[in-house]
Amino acid sequence: MSFPLAEWIDSHLGCRHNLGLSGMQGSVRHPAPRAGEISSADSEVLRGELADGLGVDPRRVFLTPGATEANSRVLAYLSGRARGRRRAARVHFPEYPPLFDGARWAGFRPDPSRTNRAAVAVVSNPRNPEGDRWSTARLLEWSEGADSLLVDETFREFAHAPSVHDLPRPGVWTTGTFTKFYAGDDLRVGFVVAPEEERPRFSEYHGVVADPLSNFAIATALATWRARDRLRREVDSVLERNRAAFRRSFPDSTGPEAPVAFDRGPPDGERCARRVLRSSVLVCPGGLFGDPTGVRLCLTRRSFPADLAAYLAARGPGRSARRVELSGLDRPVVVARER
Repeated sequence: MSFPLAEWIDSHLGCRHNLGLSGMQGSVRHPAPRAGEISSADSEVLRGELADGLGVDPRRVFLTPGATEANSRVLAYLSGRARGRRRAARVHFPEYPPLFDGARWAGFRPDPSRTNRAAVAVVSNPRNPEGDRWSTARLLEWSEGADSLLVDETFREFAHAPSVHDLPRPGVWTTGTFTKFYAGDDLRVGFVVAPEEERPRFSEYHGVVADPLSNFAIATALATWRARDRLRREVDSVLERNRAAFRRSFPDSTGPEAPVAFDRGPPDGERCARRVLRSSVLVCPGGLFGDPTGVRLCLTRRSFPADLAAYLAARGPGRSARRVELSGLDRPVVVARER
């Protein structure tokens, strides 16, 4: 394996206090399809139901084995379209690493500048690892000057937010997955929503590079999608309790909209992550997300209140992040204070 974030998490799964997993696997359970549903599974039915829920033409929806594959296929496609043109991919750090690393492998140069022209701007929304959700206005302002905008909406359902696939600008791509909110690590289904103007050409490309999903994956995704109201109630119950525990420990925060938060209390995220491991606490160093000044915490486990308490005890006194919005700046400034 050559994905450092996954390697870090997988190599420490035995920790008693796991704040590293960002999906609901182990906290909720998706339904299992019956044998007849597997044998009759139809990908066009899944595309249609997803499209109906998202409010898009089904022809704009393309199935993939997950959001990472969805993002990489879009980036590879856009790289081919950008041949001979500017090769920058705008990124706002900290960011989920497959977005900027995937852009790099597709031939783009990740660029944190908001003012430089770019072939594509890539962003997770809600944000991973920070947990906040950018408004339409902020997405439009931040992506101005980029030919295309790729928005990874892996955490969108956690925020009860609509998709941004129809933002009033050209070249908007969105991706999603069953892996996180729906605890679907085993079924491996994600999807791309392509902009209408790119749909015909991307359809040809997708047909060449993508194999069909298995009947099991399609049937399980359909059963899960149809049970989404029940799953939403279960997920909300876990997250509401965990957000309340987070707010008690971080009173300057309103609580993340995604199931993740970025604690900038530790000035050296790598050192902090290794220190708390000695108390069997797993967190993810911020350096894996392009920002070494903190660690990512995940709010997905039912044991989160106890896990968070163990983390804070192992972390010890430190800085607690307080966000202050200052006009004219690209992002909130993090002001540190002693706990």
